[in-house]
Amino acid sequence: MTHRKLGRNAAHRVSMLKTMVSQLVKHERIETTVAKAKEVRRLADNMVQLGKEGTLDAARQAAAFVRGDDVMHKLFTELAYRYKDRVGGYTRILRTRIRVGDAAPMAYIEFVDRENELREAKPARPQPPPRPMDPWARSKANQYWASPKDPPTPSSEPEEQ
Repeated sequence: MTHRKLGRNAAHRVSMLKTMVSQLVKHERIETTVAKAKEVRRLADNMVQLGKEGTLDAARQAAAFVRGDDVMHKLFTELAYRYKDRVGGYTRILRTRIRVGDAAPMAYIEFVDRENELREAKPARPQPPPRPMDPWARSKANQYWASPKDPPTPSSEPEEQ
């Protein structure tokens, strides 16, 4: 997976992303450029996953990344409870406008399933019914997974003398 450098050196980039993730957790929606939003989405989803784990180790990892005790509390209580049944995809990116000064594409990044969201979350698609196996594959699978044939036992056959 490639990561964006965002025109900054490593220390500035990491510091900026930590601040943006913390502000996203605090305000639940921020406006930024599309490239920054894509990087923040990756990190914010990881932080919510740590909040859902709820272990001491996860809390220490999250505390090393996000800034502020209020952000930590919200991450491990409110967001962890809100997304307890969701497997992934905690954030969405909505493109908004072109910035006037430098023509950079701007976007909102926000958490899904919250009050006052810009767009409602799509309902989950039902799983398609399982496809039946064709007869040839079924016979090959049966041969592969079937137990080996047991040889006849000597007690079942009558002995002739």
